[in-house]
Amino acid sequence: MSNSLINGHNPREIFQAQALLYKHIFAFIDSMCLKWTVEMNIPNIIHNHNKPITLSNLVSILQVPSSKIGNVQRLMRYLAHNGFFEIITNQEEENEESYALTVASKLLVKGSDLCLAPMVECVLDPTLSGSYHQLKKWIYEEDLTLFGVTLGSGFWDFLNKNPEYNKSFNEAMASDSKMINLALRDCNLVFEGLESMVDVGGGTGTTAKIICDTFPKLKCVVFDRPQVVDNLCGSNNLSYVGGDMFSSVPNADAVLLKWILHNWTDKDCIRILEKCKEAVTSNGKKGKVIVIDMVINEKKDENQITQIKLLMDVNMACLNGKERNEKEWKKLFIEAGFQDYKISPLTGFLSLMEIYP
Repeated sequence: MSNSLINGHNPREIFQAQALLYKHIFAFIDSMCLKWTVEMNIPNIIHNHNKPITLSNLVSILQVPSSKIGNVQRLMRYLAHNGFFEIITNQEEENEESYALTVASKLLVKGSDLCLAPMVECVLDPTLSGSYHQLKKWIYEEDLTLFGVTLGSGFWDFLNKNPEYNKSFNEAMASDSKMINLALRDCNLVFEGLESMVDVGGGTGTTAKIICDTFPKLKCVVFDRPQVVDNLCGSNNLSYVGGDMFSSVPNADAVLLKWILHNWTDKDCIRILEKCKEAVTSNGKKGKVIVIDMVINEKKDENQITQIKLLMDVNMACLNGKERNEKEWKKLFIEAGFQDYKISPLTGFLSLMEIYP
């Protein structure tokens, strides 16, 4: 092959660039394959089989036409290459390949303690994912969010007007909360000594229930939109209150903001934090606000973690929100009237921030 330069690059560099482009051109197929395996209930089928399942068994359970068996095999091969299944060649099954769950696909088993299938179903709903075809139009709209452009209203208004999608969104957020709960089990010091806490935007209370179980003397209020909490029942130390966090937040020793602030502009975040500050300084008390969110740190994070954080930042930009680095977080805290803060790692890509008035 000729080593002559084309536009200043050798052929090897150009072919690598082409491969990168093709990878991203067809990246939507990754999401659609993931959606397919959840829709087909394949993780549950393998889980219920109690051992790796052969292709012939799998397509029999799925009642796939014989003409599509090869296509199922190709989808499973690709999903296995991406880490969602493990392909095992079983000598007892006449060398027919079998599929086993990996850690990632175990997170898609519906009904399990840690299941992110609702997140897949919500985010990859065509109504939501289809909006991303309009990024160009959105960029030229001065004030509208991406969903304002495509759905005719802001995302939160859309949820209020569409009960079925609101239900799907709440289930997705609840599934994500279970993952955060796994991390919170090692954060006892954060909640020790507190008598009361408000979980702002706490949804159906998945996180609050875990905290209440761990600290039975802690009184916890889940505070969210009336549409979310109106028909929910509390317990001895757990209650639900509907309201608007931009107007007021119930008083407590601590306020929890879990994956809330990244949804909003800096200006809106300051308004929310100011209301939280009022809540934790009522009656002369000096409590704290606990923020669970991403902190972008390109210099220290692994490339894959940074990629997830920057990907989420683009996603939040479409809601007029953003993911922030420490400098940007500090600026928000100071402008909202807080004096000090502490950042601790929580999950692979989320941090826990304690901020003090």
